[in-house]
Amino acid sequence: MQLAAWVPTLGSGRCWEADTCPAGVLLSVVLPICLLPGMGLCLVPALLLLLLQLLGSPGSAGRNRCLDAAEACTADARCERLRTEYVAQCLGRVGAGGCPRARCRRALRRFFARGPPALTHALLFCPCATAACAERRRQTFVPACAFAGPGPAPPSCLAPLDACEHSRICRPRLLAFQASCSPAPSAPDGCLLDEAPSCLRAYAGLVGTAVTPNYVDNASARVAPWCDCGASGNRREECEDFRGLFTRNRCLDGAIQAFDSGWSPILKNQPDVRQDPEHSLLQVSSADGLLVGESLLSMLFVLALQPLL
Repeated sequence: MQLAAWVPTLGSGRCWEADTCPAGVLLSVVLPICLLPGMGLCLVPALLLLLLQLLGSPGSAGRNRCLDAAEACTADARCERLRTEYVAQCLGRVGAGGCPRARCRRALRRFFARGPPALTHALLFCPCATAACAERRRQTFVPACAFAGPGPAPPSCLAPLDACEHSRICRPRLLAFQASCSPAPSAPDGCLLDEAPSCLRAYAGLVGTAVTPNYVDNASARVAPWCDCGASGNRREECEDFRGLFTRNRCLDGAIQAFDSGWSPILKNQPDVRQDPEHSLLQVSSADGLLVGESLLSMLFVLALQPLL
């Protein structure tokens, strides 16, 4: 499998972009996947991509919260193990270009159910001020498999809604989301402030279900499932009501925007691996221990250039 099949090009603006993805985060996700059975062909291009990144300017990246969240997850063994698992599942291939959506979504549910909430929620709700940060956030859980459907156009929202209502996994989660993120007429601004954390937990619980939501672009914090209501027929109102739970929900919008004020000290205390020379080249767990510094760089040169010799 060629690396280009699942790692976007450097100019695409996605989360593996050289100026937004620290080397430690990239290697910690790429290497475990490339070392899986049948994935060996991606190892050399992966290491070459990493080598090019290491040789780039260390000051080219502006600091952003989503990058902090990714580094914090990488530094936590449980978070990184669960993240590597869902990335591997969601980047797999089945049949003619398809992806194992059921396995991908199951791994995502496991990530949010078993991962440290402070870290998993930071990855999902990190506040962004730039398009590069917002694109990293939008690409957090491999939406090409977990979010978007097999066709180029989104289906009617009635399809995922009906599937959710008949799912023992999805239905209670959707009900919990509706209850936790509903407006409260008695509150001054229409939403209970102390309900914001439970609203975010309920939203995260929908990721990996039939109604998986995601950010709709890299220019805002608007979210929605992969669907629309253009072909909903005489159920148009029902369709719009369901989609409005995400697109016209001021309590959900407020909870996401307020996440910045409760930014976890776990993330604030993470070392800046781009400024710390002892961590910049790199700290990565492997079967043989820890690879750092010049020895890793030498290995990357040899492996990356081997096909050219």
